[in-house]
Amino acid sequence: MKNLALLALPLLLSASGAAAEGEGRYQMERTDSGFVRLDTVTGEVSLCKESNGQMACRMAADEREAFEQELDLLSKRVETLEKQANSGVTGVKPQLPTDEEIDRTMSVMERMMQRFMGIVKDLEGGSEEPGSGDEIVPQKT
Repeated sequence: MKNLALLALPLLLSASGAAAEGEGRYQMERTDSGFVRLDTVTGEVSLCKESNGQMACRMAADEREAFEQELDLLSKRVETLEKQANSGVTGVKPQLPTDEEIDRTMSVMERMMQRFMGIVKDLEGGSEEPGSGDEIVPQKT
């Protein structure tokens, strides 16, 4: 592991220069057991080995442990959220309307009902007078 840190340090120092020169996102350095790959954007280090003509890379042990811890944390959060969703318990409380909002709504409804009742009274009372007699007045039921 100590060798990995010694190899990664020069890679990290040259990462900013490599990204600026447009050489590519990854930089590879040969080691005794394979290669060390540096992601010049994120700084992640992977250990790579050639097997059967193909390159296989794995995260370094420290990064792997951090990755697994983050994965465990996220899994627990998802579990908790699923339990809350299934039980109907959520952290969000319903927000009731304020008194002012209720008063405004009732005022609008009152005016609407008054206008509607006025139209009904006009229709029932026959306040509209036929003009010349040519108009057909509907029968009231």
